[in-house]
Amino acid sequence: MTSLVVAEHDNASIKGATLNTVTAATQCGGDVHVLVAGHNAAEAAKQAAQIAGVSKVIHAEGEHFAHGLAENVAAQVLALAGSYSHILFPATASGKNIAPRVAAKLDVGQISDVTKIDSPDTFERPIYAGNAIATVQSLDEKKVITVRTTGFDPAAATGGSGSVESASAVADSGKSHFEGNEIAKNDRPELTAAKIIVSGGRALGSSEKFNEVMTPLADKLGAAMGASRAAVDAGYAPNDWQVGQTGKIVAPQLYIAAGISGAIQHLAGMKDSKVIVAINKDPEAPIFSVADYGLEADLFTAIPELVKAL
Repeated sequence: MTSLVVAEHDNASIKGATLNTVTAATQCGGDVHVLVAGHNAAEAAKQAAQIAGVSKVIHAEGEHFAHGLAENVAAQVLALAGSYSHILFPATASGKNIAPRVAAKLDVGQISDVTKIDSPDTFERPIYAGNAIATVQSLDEKKVITVRTTGFDPAAATGGSGSVESASAVADSGKSHFEGNEIAKNDRPELTAAKIIVSGGRALGSSEKFNEVMTPLADKLGAAMGASRAAVDAGYAPNDWQVGQTGKIVAPQLYIAAGISGAIQHLAGMKDSKVIVAINKDPEAPIFSVADYGLEADLFTAIPELVKAL
């Protein structure tokens, strides 16, 4: 029994979500191999080989892998799939794009958003926005799995001694090509990797107030900034700050929610945070049901006082 983890990387380095996925793969039993399909990605492959628990890295090199196009990466995974009992992807935008293609081609059911490995064929995953946990047993010969990274601790990035093996790259599928991208520049930590997150909700009232009130607190704490869907939909914060079932799933050491009522879809994205602090003037706000510390107060008064105290 051997598992294949499809690495997420930028050709130069391995992204953090891959480390959590390796942890999940080790719990499936047997050896863990990692696929690094990229362009000039030798450094990323070398990093993958150092991850604790990884016995082998398969490096597929090709210009058509440079931007991780789902059609090409899926084809590469399928070329290797015969050797593996479990194929695991991080449940990120990239992993969710590639995994269904692999599952469909293998004619197996995809097991999505796994948060716990009970046995090599039995897994737990949240349903109903995290209000219930489903235990799923798969009888498929090959398990195609996406891993909710907040459910697993990251594997150590160093200390491993896996070998790196080159694999023949599949040809460019020709089904898609990369046009370009616009990278949002941000001096703050990346939301899904941040240890502290400060999030604001619709109660802030405007993008100006959002920045005026929340930014000093995030600056003091060295935190990433997040927002509820309501705040994003209202234009108070950019889309990539959205935390929740339809945004980003996070589990920082500290999550501060200001002016967020706590809709089910938002709670699904942050309730695994280690310490949750809620600031809301509505004592009935659902956010208080998951908060470790709750402050019933007007955020426009409480947050500046908090910043001053820090």
